[in-house]
Amino acid sequence: MKFNIRALALASAILWGGCVLLVGVANLICAGYGQHFLEMLSSFYPGYHATRSFAEVAVVTFYAIVDGLVGGLVFGWLYNRLARPVA
Repeated sequence: MKFNIRALALASAILWGGCVLLVGVANLICAGYGQHFLEMLSSFYPGYHATRSFAEVAVVTFYAIVDGLVGGLVFGWLYNRLARPVA
């Protein structure tokens, strides 16, 4: 069985980007919600500072989408390389 790498990459990008967007918007609505999570993301994503603004939510969501896309591509490629049928 092989993964469809494109589908896996898109699904990963949508899921990770959606999760980060959801926490970011929830933090805008309810101060303090997910603050530690967002601060942790600021240590991974350059240019993101975990302040409560729509622009920062957009930046971290963009980074999360790209991160999910690349992570899904790498995972799918690696899985397909390692899951070759044994003769």
